[in-house]
Amino acid sequence: MEPGDGGPRGDRAARPPRGVSDPPERGLWGAEQGEWVERGLPWPGEPDPLVPPEDFLPPPECPVFEPSWAEFSDPLGYIAKIRPIAEKSGICKIRPPADWQPPFAVEVDNFRFTPRIQRLNELEAQTRVKLNYLDQIAKFWEIQGSALKIPNVERRILDLYSLSKIVMEEGGYEAICKDRRWARVAQRLSYPSGKNIGSLLRSHYERIIYPYEMYQSGANLVCNTHPFDNEEKDKEYKPHSIPLRQSVQPSKFNSYGRRAKRLQQEESESCPDPASSPALLPERAPRAWPEPTEEDIEKNPELKKLQIYGAGPKMLGLGLVAKDKNMRKKDKEMPECPPTVIVKEEAPAPEMKLEPTSPRGYANVKEELRHSPEPCTKMTMRLRRNHNTQFIESYVCRICARGDEDDKLLLCDGCDDNYHIFCLLPPLPEIPKGVWRCPKCVMAECKRPPEAFGFEQATREYTLQSFGEMADSFKADYFNMPVHMVPTELVEKEFWRLVNSIEEDVTVEYGADIHSKEFGSGFPINDGKRQLSPEEEEYAASGWNLNVMPVLKQSVLCHINADISGMKVPWLYVGMVFSAFCWHIEDHWSYSINYLHWGEPKTWYGVPSFAAEHLEDVMKKLTPELFESQPDLLHQLVTLMNPNTLMAHGVPVVRTNQCAGEFVITFPRAYHSGFNQGYNFAEAVNFCTADWLPAGRQCIEHYRRLRRYCVFSHEELICKMAACPERLDLNLAAAVHKEMFILVQEERKLRKALLDKGITEAEREAFELLPDDERQCDKCKTTCFLSALACYDCPDSLVCLYHINDLCKCPSNRQYLRYRYTLDELPAMLHKLKVRAECFDTWANKVRIALEVEDGRKRTLEELRALESEARERKFPENELLHRLKNCLSEAEKCVSEALGLISSQETGEPSVHMTVEELCAFLEQMSNLPCVMHQIKEVQAVLEMVKAFQAEIQEALQDLPGSSPELHKLLARGDTAGGRGA
Repeated sequence: MEPGDGGPRGDRAARPPRGVSDPPERGLWGAEQGEWVERGLPWPGEPDPLVPPEDFLPPPECPVFEPSWAEFSDPLGYIAKIRPIAEKSGICKIRPPADWQPPFAVEVDNFRFTPRIQRLNELEAQTRVKLNYLDQIAKFWEIQGSALKIPNVERRILDLYSLSKIVMEEGGYEAICKDRRWARVAQRLSYPSGKNIGSLLRSHYERIIYPYEMYQSGANLVCNTHPFDNEEKDKEYKPHSIPLRQSVQPSKFNSYGRRAKRLQQEESESCPDPASSPALLPERAPRAWPEPTEEDIEKNPELKKLQIYGAGPKMLGLGLVAKDKNMRKKDKEMPECPPTVIVKEEAPAPEMKLEPTSPRGYANVKEELRHSPEPCTKMTMRLRRNHNTQFIESYVCRICARGDEDDKLLLCDGCDDNYHIFCLLPPLPEIPKGVWRCPKCVMAECKRPPEAFGFEQATREYTLQSFGEMADSFKADYFNMPVHMVPTELVEKEFWRLVNSIEEDVTVEYGADIHSKEFGSGFPINDGKRQLSPEEEEYAASGWNLNVMPVLKQSVLCHINADISGMKVPWLYVGMVFSAFCWHIEDHWSYSINYLHWGEPKTWYGVPSFAAEHLEDVMKKLTPELFESQPDLLHQLVTLMNPNTLMAHGVPVVRTNQCAGEFVITFPRAYHSGFNQGYNFAEAVNFCTADWLPAGRQCIEHYRRLRRYCVFSHEELICKMAACPERLDLNLAAAVHKEMFILVQEERKLRKALLDKGITEAEREAFELLPDDERQCDKCKTTCFLSALACYDCPDSLVCLYHINDLCKCPSNRQYLRYRYTLDELPAMLHKLKVRAECFDTWANKVRIALEVEDGRKRTLEELRALESEARERKFPENELLHRLKNCLSEAEKCVSEALGLISSQETGEPSVHMTVEELCAFLEQMSNLPCVMHQIKEVQAVLEMVKAFQAEIQEALQDLPGSSPELHKLLARGDTAGGRGA
């Protein structure tokens, strides 16, 4: 793009300096770095895994390759050449030859897109867990009538989540207090020793975390409802509400829900000693609370949606009451309480009677409530206030087991349990007029697992120019300097600092996964829509054009008919500073290639395939909370983890900065992630080569265990290639033959299991004609192709042959096999593949025997020419034997030409070939040494003998001089006619 043409920025980022790249550092990933984790708790003096590193240390660099023009002319061949080195790092960078610069083909004026919103600290797994925890604890204190304020300790914000986890790992609050180990807790949180920080941490834990932990355990703890009144210097925490925000579209209104008005200070009690038994509070005098107005309900989407409003507490047992309108807390939304929960209605035993003032009796009730955590489903309110007495008498209070004072019995809207308003903790002064739920239902709501995390879409649509203006302005303002002057190292450190921060919320936007079919590729495409220039024609046909690479002949994906978005069809990415792509591996564990068309660099991190499971294990170990609610989290491309954290646990990580005009390759099952240094435009696509096939098969087995949907059927791909072996590249044919052999063996075994089960009915099915969602296994979600099990009585059910026991409960005689090929057809396909795959070996063996004359028989020139023609027709790759064969044929044909010239000169008397006797002897020896039959060798031998006889006559004539002078003249004339020299 040139300045002033309406393009994204006008200046294309300069290409990186060219030179010999430094090799990646080695020896930094020793197992010793991960060994300490296996011991459980860290050793004294070592960093705690719960506490992220203070300063980011860049991982070692990945390999960088600079192909020559000759190497660059064969893209997949070059990638195969560098694979043994590059795949050990997981990713690599390729710098094309300096003058390979494809023109940018996107129509910038028509390119419009809506980016994703990324909140940086929600991307990082450990930070997201901490934010979720803080949201929970903030919600707890909000319903107590207080706003959570996070204290600062040693000039940094206290990590409440890590404090809670470390206390739990060290044996719990009581054990730490008993053993006086708060200094150990401070040490694990990386605080300096000798400043009595342990006591300060204990105070904060008792004041903020301990009441919440007790609530989580099911205890109705009487606690200080004003723990933050004297903490004016602490910053108030604003909940992120991550699960809520992902599942609910952002409201256009900026109004906020009511927060509970806390009880008066004199009416609440301070938090008791944890060892003491909780007791019911004394009954309090009635008090009136204002109800929300219609305006409140209309303006607050959460209240309107949930209809949880009206006087009285929203979460009983924790001191929540409705707050007056003038007490509304700004800049904070009321968390949504979604309708989850099913509670079994239990009829209390008639003889069960508990006095509300009995601590022991209350403890039993508390235990009963704690062991009934099932949630409720109703969201409408039913009060027992105006019903007839006879009906009410059939209900008794859940706490005191009495049914008297029915005018003060309150019915939970969720589970239909009954409570006297004076038996509750704290007691209610009157029957509330709005929605009300009991402590059991409230507990179930707060313990409900979060929604799956995902990115939100922005509401604004951008052009490349408007996005670039926004992106450059953001970066320049953030770093307070021109965008191109900000060092990449500074951006990298700042990115990981923000990602790990729980107090700084930075939001960016990323135009990711933009479909090139709809918006146009950055590379020129010869699609007939417009006339291409000669330069564009060249780049449109290049194998490095990401529209071409997936469908090259050596590529496996060219045998898939469908345009698989992101795999066969490139995706486009418009980035700004800090916009990130999270840890992931490609679908079907394929290769990927990314080209940065222009703009500021893209920073990458990569992990090799052999460490993929190690990375997954580390992330699951450090953030189990995320994986419990979202087991396939790493497949969603929404989670980062600091490379330093991974490296500290023994995961090998490399990095690179991809500059404009450079490619980055990721190898099969190599995890990768990264972020953008600034405004840029990239394009990426997948490709698969012959060496990928075993990884692709293992990926399907992995997907089957995870019950994850496939993008395409691996079996269908293999069989489609096997059906037309003559179209396959030789190396690909050999790889497909190996995979097809494994496939056939496995299919035999699976179909035998069907027979053993008594299933004998079968129908042929052209699975490739069915939509994928109609041929997926009900159990493992694999896309079926070779076979599937179905039932005549359950037409909507289908399973693969790995799950024949999970189809239905119908008898075996109602179940039948749906198959694509018979067991006789599969071996025939395998044989054709074998012929194609082994034809090179057969040909090579023939050539070797012919050139080495191993069987003692020289081949004719015609036979050697036939071997060369076979190699050309079957498109065998260039190899040493083929070169030797061609050289042999060239030499033989040259000898034949010279021999025929020599023989012709003897017959016509007109010399056309001049040789000395020595040269003639060498020529005859050369013909004799050729591995093919030379029919002219006898004639050449005769010429040599004639020349030797002529030499003898000359010698005799010379000895008889001068008498033999006339005879000598005759001999010279004969020699000139014969063309011989050197007599």
